[in-house]
Amino acid sequence: QVGKGTIVDTNTAAEKDLLALPHMTPAIVKGLLEKRPFTSVVELNAFLTSQSLTPAQLTELYGKTFIHVNLNTGTPEEILLIPGAGKRMAREFAEYRPWKTWAQFDKEIGKYVGQAETDRLKQYVFIPVNLNTATDDDILRIPGAGPRMVREFKEYRPWKTKEQFDKEIGKYVGAKETSRLWRYVVIQ
Repeated sequence: QVGKGTIVDTNTAAEKDLLALPHMTPAIVKGLLEKRPFTSVVELNAFLTSQSLTPAQLTELYGKTFIHVNLNTGTPEEILLIPGAGKRMAREFAEYRPWKTWAQFDKEIGKYVGQAETDRLKQYVFIPVNLNTATDDDILRIPGAGPRMVREFKEYRPWKTKEQFDKEIGKYVGAKETSRLWRYVVIQ
């Protein structure tokens, strides 16, 4: 599940919403829309850096929009792009893998930074949902997954392979969108 908060998912944000963000010019937004979906925040960061955004501008922008990091597979490079996360959080996020629940995250990360900061960090990360047991609410917390994806994700249970996912979900959305959605799920 994606942590609740106000951070906008860069891959699913509307053009008008992206244009309203700090340091986003029409040219940058146009290029961003053409390159979506980004597979990681590292890829997004490389694009924005190529558009001459400074580290300070990127930090401000990432306070509003981001590509969520998978808590179970996120690299230190991805985690370090989370504003204020730092090397300690990169180490702690990795130490407690596999992440299964937000209660686990609250308990383990809260020991180091308290609940307010734990809640802030949750906005930048996600715990993959199990395609075979995810609730409607779990699926709806995937950026860009609406009621149709709830229906389709549940219709094809039991899920067995990524190939099955690509085939069945690919009937409703393109390959790029299928790949973007796959980031948020696991089959168990």
